[in-house]
Amino acid sequence: MQKKYIVTLTDEERFELEQMIRSGKAAARKLIRARILLKADASGGRSAYSDYAISEALDVSRPTVWRTRKRFVEESFDAALNSRRPGRHYKRKLDGQQEAHLIAIACSQPPEGRQRWTLRLLRNRMIELKLAESLSYETVRGVLKKTS
Repeated sequence: MQKKYIVTLTDEERFELEQMIRSGKAAARKLIRARILLKADASGGRSAYSDYAISEALDVSRPTVWRTRKRFVEESFDAALNSRRPGRHYKRKLDGQQEAHLIAIACSQPPEGRQRWTLRLLRNRMIELKLAESLSYETVRGVLKKTS
């Protein structure tokens, strides 16, 4: 079966990977990926190892070998070596002023008949005071955890 992602390193890339491995001054994951690329290299008449042989030699899973090859071929040398940045960015539910109000409420006297504020009581009070349109108690927990 023909491999879909064939790694062909330039002399400079090969040298950089060998230097990185020799020095050992990189993250363990990056060093593993460097070793995968060196073993998968089919440039200059070299015979590349199979994914199975690489996974056995380096004690990594075959999908890891496959993904590293794929990222090298489809993206770039650096993309194959380095971790991806998380693609999701979460919009904050409360701004700084709303968080300050929440903390002030949490530090105030609890409602009558209660000994302390609960996350749900704080959420309900924020909505009552129209400081937030909707709010989960998990958001309240996160804000209080961050400030305590």
